[in-house]
Amino acid sequence: MAEAVDVVVIGAGVVGLAVARALALSGRDVIVVEQHDAFGTETSSRNSEVIHAGIYYRPGGLRARLCAPGKQLLYQYCAEKNVAHLKCEKLIVAHGENEMRRLDAVKATAEANGVLDLQKIDGAQAGKLEAGLRCDAALLSPSTGIVDSHALMLALIGDLEDAGGSLALSSPMTGGSVEGDTIALSVGGADPIDLSARLVVNSAGLHADKVARSVAGLDPAFIPALRPAKGQYFTYNGKAPFSRLIYPLHTPDSQGVHYTRDLGGQGRLGPDIRWDAALGDYSLDESKRDAFAEQARRFWPDLDAGRLQPGYAGQRPKATGPGEEGDFRIFGPRDHGTQGYIGLYAIESPGLTSCLAIGELVAEIARLG
Repeated sequence: MAEAVDVVVIGAGVVGLAVARALALSGRDVIVVEQHDAFGTETSSRNSEVIHAGIYYRPGGLRARLCAPGKQLLYQYCAEKNVAHLKCEKLIVAHGENEMRRLDAVKATAEANGVLDLQKIDGAQAGKLEAGLRCDAALLSPSTGIVDSHALMLALIGDLEDAGGSLALSSPMTGGSVEGDTIALSVGGADPIDLSARLVVNSAGLHADKVARSVAGLDPAFIPALRPAKGQYFTYNGKAPFSRLIYPLHTPDSQGVHYTRDLGGQGRLGPDIRWDAALGDYSLDESKRDAFAEQARRFWPDLDAGRLQPGYAGQRPKATGPGEEGDFRIFGPRDHGTQGYIGLYAIESPGLTSCLAIGELVAEIARLG
């Protein structure tokens, strides 16, 4: 016989943990099931760890609506929980008249999203801020930062457990079905168990569509097909050249090869974007070094390509294709008609920044039913 439970959250990435925390704090009894033997091993630990300001996203979309408030929640949470972070600022750089005009459009989009602190500066001013940087103009984002994502997830787990929730690792969800006003789930692992949950939240990241399709009775019209967009990073061997993050102008499907740094001062370039990689392919291609260097030299002309070392790779769960702008897909009962199921799909960047805001949104969807 299936064990009756209140809430099951599938996936222990940063978003799943933030959602579980929010539901537990609202008074729900929450279990998080994770297929791997550790939390946050996929997208949550293979990214730039940037706290995004909320600049680029299509106004009115979920990314635009959740990033800016999520940023404020995240800075506050990190300060309260002593999670290491730094408001290091960011420069979005432009070269030539066409790109300089595009900066104005980027600034207008940011303002429509509630980001009102961007400052447009000329190339000379940018060079004074960051020696070695070359551009004709730039947008300075004072509220962009970086965060220790592992420490953030540890804090979220602590809050979840303090509120009575639990995390079950090495517990893959192997199938399920809609059973009236509950959802039956089969959970594998060393001690397989069948659960009957009043609420299931699918936050399985790269696997969210596969997980949803394994639950009989869910409306397939609200299960978007996901594709893993792979991105690789190269780390910089030597003293970090810039204290701020340096970004080129974005494209609809990517923010381009940009310069970021970690809290220890390690500089890195990336990610690029590949659409043909297999799910779970985190291999590194050292032959891309020169291509990365060529792109970065537009703003960093003195870059020594010999100092670039293969770093790591990650994958983003996209529901769109090359050249298309994506958005978060969050569907609750009022969308698909199945009580007790909330599906989170295509939670790519800025999912880390938005995690607490996503948690609040899911808790509200659960409350409204």
